Amino acid sequence: MRNISDIIEGYLKGVIEVSERDYIEIKRNEIAERFQCVPSQINYVINTRFTADRGYLVESKRGGGGYIRIKRITLHTKSDVLSDVIKRLEQGASQSMAEDIVFRLLNEDIISKREAKLILSASDRATLLLPLPTRDEVRARILIAMLFTLKYQSSI
Repeated sequence: MRNISDIIEGYLKGVIEVSERDYIEIKRNEIAERFQCVPSQINYVINTRFTADRGYLVESKRGGGGYIRIKRITLHTKSDVLSDVIKRLEQGASQSMAEDIVFRLLNEDIISKREAKLILSASDRATLLLPLPTRDEVRARILIAMLFTLKYQSSI
């Protein structure tokens, strides 16, 4: 059974898909009212499910006429997406960042479910039994190596 965060995420992604613009603007309180939850639940969904690593930009304007704008990052080729992700990994990668990247690549049909599982397994904290920040640096290097391989294969 899906939880409320999954339902809200699905709703927002659906609205983005059918939008004529490349972004949507929402009011946190209106969405909270629609799903009968507290506004902080909407913040949680936006902060965890609509990150740059997952392929989204989020802007917000506070105040009476305030809004939250969610924009899907659209890159032209798979190679562009991989280059963008590789650049993000240069400073290291936390467990959640790695997961977000894998979900993005899966959602953009750059990797298969099987490849996603392999990448997540290889980059999991239980696999990389190293102290921080070394673990995040090693995780990033593993991901970069895998992504370079994917990038090279997609350009053949």
